Amino acid sequence: MSDRYIVPKRLDDPELIGFWTLDEFAGMIVPFTWGILGQHVFIGIALAAASWFALRKAKAGRSWAWVIHAAYWHLPAGLTGLKMTPPSHCRLLAG
Repeated sequence: MSDRYIVPKRLDDPELIGFWTLDEFAGMIVPFTWGILGQHVFIGIALAAASWFALRKAKAGRSWAWVIHAAYWHLPAGLTGLKMTPPSHCRLLAG
């Protein structure tokens, strides 16, 4: 009864689902769900593991926001969902 509340050891620890952070779990669940719905379970598991590994390497100790910044910089504007930002191909802005 003395351990009613969970106190994190460090304040900067991310929330985990199992062994994965929230963004890693979200990146894994999409290919795994595709594998289940498409009746290709082993391919879905392999793609989920590959996407987890790729996302883990892309982050490489940085925060999840770094992936969003990289997506803004390299992907088309419609994929990131950032509506109030200028296009990434505009290098010089007035003002």
